[in-house]
Amino acid sequence: MHRPLVITEDRDLLDDLVRIAAAAGAQLDVAHVPAHARPFWSLAPLVVVGADLADAVAAFAPPARDRVLLVTRDPGHPDTWRRCVTAGAQAVVSLPEEERRLVDEFADAMEPDPRSGAVLCAIGGRGGAGTSVLSACLALRAAGDHRRTLLVDADPLGGGLDALLGQEETPGARWADLVARQGRISSAALQAALPSCGDLAVLSFHRGATQAIPAQAMRSVLEAGRRGFDLVVVDLPRHLDPSAIEALSRASRTLLVATADVRGVLAAAQVLEQAGRHTADIRAVMRPGILDHDVAAASLGIPAAGHLADQPRLTATLNRGDLPKLGPRTVLGGFCASLLHDLLPA
Repeated sequence: MHRPLVITEDRDLLDDLVRIAAAAGAQLDVAHVPAHARPFWSLAPLVVVGADLADAVAAFAPPARDRVLLVTRDPGHPDTWRRCVTAGAQAVVSLPEEERRLVDEFADAMEPDPRSGAVLCAIGGRGGAGTSVLSACLALRAAGDHRRTLLVDADPLGGGLDALLGQEETPGARWADLVARQGRISSAALQAALPSCGDLAVLSFHRGATQAIPAQAMRSVLEAGRRGFDLVVVDLPRHLDPSAIEALSRASRTLLVATADVRGVLAAAQVLEQAGRHTADIRAVMRPGILDHDVAAASLGIPAAGHLADQPRLTATLNRGDLPKLGPRTVLGGFCASLLHDLLPA
């Protein structure tokens, strides 16, 4: 794996950059003369140019590329932005004020096998609609197809998705552990920390924990999830708190699970009105009720993702701690596959 490239002859600046990179677990290639950077310029995942050599880099005229930063201790210098542009940098980072940002930039540069995973949110139109079960089954189905999948429990009062999957005793990090850590989370560290089964990792709550998830923690988890997983499934609470809003704002798609009866549709419409302020692509998953499910879905004014029939044996299976059969020939497995089809590349 190639290393970030630093171009500077300012030894004090270099000492700081080496220290900051070490905090992100990164080692550096260093060029004290721009010409020495030539073999590394196009291959490095990140290039950091010291303000002292910005003009020399511009004279060296390297090929254009992304992820080039200009680092300076004097952001107010009148030549700073001119140097940024001529050196081919996309941003100026000021030290020491923006040291945390630079740690994150180095950490991002060291992420192995970067992905850009889809984020699928699910929210219930009313209590008991089966949203958590659907979220779990979607995650299991994706993982069964060897998609690296992260299932995120965003409802502290939901009883725990780890318990739903029979993993409540499995060692690993829960929300409180990640919140206590603060700051950026690498995808590799997230995968290593969470309870997992095959290609499925699960983030839920410690038993008895009911504290809300900070929005920043949700943001960090979803950013790491998108970098390290093919799919992130988020099971949302019906009452939107800041972390749920954060998840919705990052969703590739949101499924609204509604029952096909009068109160179910009315309740779903209220949830839709709130959720629709924060995300664009919302689709209805209809559960059986006294109304025709197509009519019920149409009354919500959003596209119908499908109709999920009752699964009489599913609750008993989950209560035993067993995982449901979700092969492509099963009704539930086929339904989940159809929901995931255009979200995940073949």
